[in-house]
Amino acid sequence: MSTGVSVCYEVIRAHSKSFSLASRLLAPDVRDRAVAVYAWCRRADDAIDLAGPAGPQVALSVLRSELDEMYAGREVGEPVLRQFQRTVWERGIPRRYADDLLAGMAMDVAGQRYETLEPLLQYCYCVAGSVGLMMCHVMGVRDEGAMRNAAHLGMAMQLTNICRDVKEDWERGRLYIPDAVLASFGIPRLAGRLGEPFPPSARLPVARAIGCLLDEADRYYASGDEGLAALSWRSALAIRTARTVYASIGDRIRQVRCDPLAGRAFVPLSRKLVLLLSAAAAAGADIPLRLLRLQVGGACAPARLVRYPEDVLPV
Repeated sequence: MSTGVSVCYEVIRAHSKSFSLASRLLAPDVRDRAVAVYAWCRRADDAIDLAGPAGPQVALSVLRSELDEMYAGREVGEPVLRQFQRTVWERGIPRRYADDLLAGMAMDVAGQRYETLEPLLQYCYCVAGSVGLMMCHVMGVRDEGAMRNAAHLGMAMQLTNICRDVKEDWERGRLYIPDAVLASFGIPRLAGRLGEPFPPSARLPVARAIGCLLDEADRYYASGDEGLAALSWRSALAIRTARTVYASIGDRIRQVRCDPLAGRAFVPLSRKLVLLLSAAAAAGADIPLRLLRLQVGGACAPARLVRYPEDVLPV
């Protein structure tokens, strides 16, 4: 295993137990490339979050310059960049998807306010739906319709992240729940109170708003499920496992009535293993449909670029 691949594996093991578990189910060559995409995305996220008060804009500019170098075919130094660049060229990952991810990070850097659901969905597409599209190229998806499903699955996972991390994000000066959703439960303009202690009067209305976003995530999960038969059996097993674990986080949030102050929801390893077995059974049941879809697909990943919002919305 090359140094670049080894470093990428270290990144996923350190930052995501769920994705690390799911990645082990992939075929070795697909796994190496999938982990390279994850490691680059994680590296970009950390570059922004760890840049300090004066540095996020500079970090964002550096990330864009690195993409210029990688897509121009120039040699890059860091192991994660080298491995991501190799994956980009081997699997034909469009620059647009990487740019979309950085556009989502730019929304965080700019302190984006989410007045309605639509800009929040755009954010979810940028930081997670775009990753689903990159993974389609990694996994050799041949069905263009499944590309849209992959973007929806990423968006569902990001909505789940947002619902899980409300308190943590509040303490970092961020609020992703849209003003319109909060207003529907009686607390308009809560974002104006960022930097203050979380207001006790907002606890129940925010819980109801979280439940609303989890319902939205369920709609995107359902769309994501429709594309799983376009994957090979091992890739479908891995993605279904990650999807099921993430959806289970939403279930655990609901178990505490979506209370934003109840503590960070997580899925224990024992439950993850049960979900893995469930995912294996579901992936096996999809085999006839998978064979049919592979027969009618093209010879390689679709060349048509998926664009937001025209190719992604509505769910």
